[in-house]
Amino acid sequence: MQLIEPKTQRLQLRQWRESDREPFAAMNADPRVMEFFPALLSRTESDAGIDRQITHIEKYGWGFWAVETLREKQFIGFVGIKHVTDDMPFAPAVEIGWRLAPQAWGKGYATEAARVSLRVGFEQLGLEEIVSFTVPGNFRSRAVMQKLGMQQDENFLHPALPEGHPMQAHVLYRLSYRDYQAAMPA
Repeated sequence: MQLIEPKTQRLQLRQWRESDREPFAAMNADPRVMEFFPALLSRTESDAGIDRQITHIEKYGWGFWAVETLREKQFIGFVGIKHVTDDMPFAPAVEIGWRLAPQAWGKGYATEAARVSLRVGFEQLGLEEIVSFTVPGNFRSRAVMQKLGMQQDENFLHPALPEGHPMQAHVLYRLSYRDYQAAMPA
């Protein structure tokens, strides 16, 4: 199986490296980055997250890729597509997601990297639909979803969070291949 590593004008989406572990752990311990997640992550939890992404990419050839800037060769987070877990109410599905370091915010990197990830999903992998989800108050991520042409679908309770948790409620967005074609910039 060939591993996919998409590239944009400014970004390289690539396989994870050992050198990514420290800056990723710093991101996951930053309250600004983790504002819409249940908790900050320890170094062990952060490393386990990288390991899960590596395993997914090794199995399928694609996943949540590490992202670095082409110019500075600086790791800025992750963007990509991956299978959702079986306990999600809309499974089976492939989700698109991102998490970037604060110094990368406001530069259009999430949207740019997400667009090339959608291209991989729809044009290389032949997916019929890609989903994304977040808590209702995460307006920055929801804005990226809308820029991608995704449509808000339904609210759901995230199964990994206990009943009554303040972040249990999530909004689901969907993008079909047909809507992707219509939303692509000319």
